[in-house]
Amino acid sequence: MTNPLLENNELPLFSQIKPEHIEPAIVQLLSDAQSCVEKLLAENKIYSWDNLIAPLDEAENRINKAWSPVSHMNSVVNNDELRDAYNACLPKLSAYSTEMGQHEGLFNAYLSIADSAAYVKLEPAQQKVIQNSLRSFRLSGVDLDDAKKARYKEISLELSQLSSKYEENLLDATNAWQKLISKKSELAGLPESALQQAKQTAEQAGKKGWLLTLQFPSYIAVMTYADDRQLRADMYKAFSTRASELGANSDWDNSEIMEKTIALRHEKAQLLGFNNYAELSLATKMADSTQQVTDFLEELAEKSLPQAHKDLFELTEFAKQQYGITKLYTWDTGYYSEKMRQHAYDLSQEEVRQYFPAPRVLQGLFDVVEKLYGLNINEVEGVDLWHKDVRFFQIKDRLGELRGKFYIDLYARPKKRGGAWMDDCVGRKKMADNIQIPVAYLTCNFTPPAGNDPALLTHDEVLTLFHEFGHGLQHMLTKVDYLGVSCINGVEWDAVELPSQFMENWCWEKEGLALISGHYKSGDALPESLFNKMLAAKNFQAGMVMVRQLEFSLFDFKMHQDYTPEQGAKIYERLNTIREKVSVMLPPDFNRFAHGFSHIFAGGYAAGYYSYKWAEVLSSDAYSLFEENGIFDQKTGDAFLTHILETGGSADAMELFVKFRGREPKIDALLRHSGIAA
Repeated sequence: MTNPLLENNELPLFSQIKPEHIEPAIVQLLSDAQSCVEKLLAENKIYSWDNLIAPLDEAENRINKAWSPVSHMNSVVNNDELRDAYNACLPKLSAYSTEMGQHEGLFNAYLSIADSAAYVKLEPAQQKVIQNSLRSFRLSGVDLDDAKKARYKEISLELSQLSSKYEENLLDATNAWQKLISKKSELAGLPESALQQAKQTAEQAGKKGWLLTLQFPSYIAVMTYADDRQLRADMYKAFSTRASELGANSDWDNSEIMEKTIALRHEKAQLLGFNNYAELSLATKMADSTQQVTDFLEELAEKSLPQAHKDLFELTEFAKQQYGITKLYTWDTGYYSEKMRQHAYDLSQEEVRQYFPAPRVLQGLFDVVEKLYGLNINEVEGVDLWHKDVRFFQIKDRLGELRGKFYIDLYARPKKRGGAWMDDCVGRKKMADNIQIPVAYLTCNFTPPAGNDPALLTHDEVLTLFHEFGHGLQHMLTKVDYLGVSCINGVEWDAVELPSQFMENWCWEKEGLALISGHYKSGDALPESLFNKMLAAKNFQAGMVMVRQLEFSLFDFKMHQDYTPEQGAKIYERLNTIREKVSVMLPPDFNRFAHGFSHIFAGGYAAGYYSYKWAEVLSSDAYSLFEENGIFDQKTGDAFLTHILETGGSADAMELFVKFRGREPKIDALLRHSGIAA
C-alpha cells in the first residue's frame, strides 16, 4: 500500500490521506529520524553544521510535512477514525521529542559545534539555531538525573494527551447543542442574513424551521440581535457551560483535565529548576521576569478601568432609559451595546456588512499587501484540498520570485474547530538544490454564504482575516533558510502577534477601506458618512474590551505563577479574584469560561496569553511610524518587510524592532489607538 504521507510531495495529498495511513507513516518517520541521529553521531568525531545539523533538519522536516496535514485535518474535518489515528500518534511524537531533547550525545555534539572555531564563521541565523537548540535541550531536561528524566517524559506525554482531549471535549460539546425554532417570530430582531443562515443550517440537517447552534456565527448573531431575552439567556448558558460539569454531557467535562494540566505544568517547571510554570514560560519570551509581566498588565488595567467603568455606566443608563431594563445580565450586554451603538452613532453592524462581501475583502487584502510590500497574489487551481470551500493561492514579490503559498478556509461548519488561526504547512528551508517554499494554512469561522449571495463579513471578521493574514505573511515572506528560525519558528511568543495585530490597522484607514469594501449588490464604495460613523464608534466600549483581555491575561499568568500542589489550581477562585480587581461586569456563577479557554489549555498560550497585549504595544508603536510617513509609504513598508517579516526568529525580537523603529517600543500609541488616556 502506498502511503501519501511518506511520498514527500511539495503539498499534502489531502484527498488520499486516510486514517489508516497516519500511524504507520509517523512510526516510520520517527524511526528514520532516530536512526539518522545515531548514524550521524557514530560516523563523526568532529561535528559541524553540514555533517550533523543539516541532515537532522531534513529528518525533522519530513516528520513535520507528514504530521502537519494530519493535525490540520483533525482540526478542520474531524471524525472519529481520524481522531483515533491522531491520538494514537501523540504518545509516539511526545516520546520522540523528549528522547531527542534529553539525548546527551546529541547535546554534547551541539555544544562542540558552539565551542568550535567554525562556529564564528556560520551565518547569524545558523548560530541562533544552535543557541536555541542548546536552550531547548536544557528545557527538555538533558541535565536531569535518570529518574527525573523519566518523570519529565511521563509529564510531557500526559500533557500532550490532556491538551488533545480538552480540545475534543470542547469540539464535541459545541457540536452537540442545537435549538430548532419553528416560528420565525421567536427570532425577532435577527437580521435577514442570520435568518437565512439558520434556515440553511436546518435544511442541511433535514429539518424545517431555523436551526441555532453554538458555532460562533450563529451564537453571536443571537447574542447581538435577538429580541427574546430568554433565548439569549438560554444560548449564553449553553455556550458558557460547554465542556463543563454543568454542560449537557458529563463525558465532555474538562474540569479534571484542567486541574491535571496545571499541576503537571508546575511539576515540569520545578523539575527544570523554575519556581513555577510562568517562569518556565518566560524562558523563551521577550519579557524578562514574571514581575515585569504582572506590572505591565496591572498598569494597563489601572489606566483602562476608569474608562471601562464609564462604558458600563453609560450602557446601563441607556438600557434603563430607552428599554426600561433595571438590571443588565451578561447575555444582555451584546444586545444593548448594539442598540446603543445604533442610537449613539446611527451605526448598524448589519448595514456595515453589506459593504464587506468576502470576495471583495479578500481581493482588497491582497491589494493592500501589494501596495505595502510589492506582493502579487494569485489563485492556483487544481490543488488537492480537504473541503470544497477551501482555496489555494501563491505569493510572488515585485521581482517575480515565488515567496510562499497558502490555503484559506473561511467558513464555519460542523466538525471544524472554532476560532481563527494560521498554521505551518511547510516551512522555508535550504535544500540540496533549491529552496523549500513556505506554505501556510489560514483558517477562520465566518458565516458562510446563504442562497445566491456572497458571504457578508462583519467589520470584526474583516479584522480577523487581516490578523491571521499578518501571521501568514511572517510565515511566508521569511528569507531565512534554516528551519529552526525561518518563518515564525524561534520568534519569541510574546512578539509573535506583532505582524498580525499590525495588519488590522489598514481596516480602519480610508485608503485601506477603499480597497477592501464595496456594496455586495451594486459595488458602490463605502459611503463617507458610514465610514465616519465607523471611525467615531471605533473605540466604543474600548475600556470594557481592554479590561476583558486583561482579565484573561492576568488569570492565565497568575494561575500558573501562584499554583501550589497543596492548594491545587483553584481555577475559578483565582479567576474570580482577578475579576474583582479588573472586571466591571461579573458573569453569573454558572459561567465556566475556563472550560473553553483553549488558548491556554490546548493552544500554546499557557502563561503567555499576555502576549496579545504585549505585542499590541509593539504593533501600535510600529504602525505609528506609518502614521507619520504615510500608510502606504514604500520606504516604511520595505523596512517592516526587511526587519520584521523576512527575519523570522533569526535575531531577538527587541533587536529587530529597534532596527525598524529606531528605538524601543512605547505604550503611548496603544492607549491612543484604544481611546484611553495615557
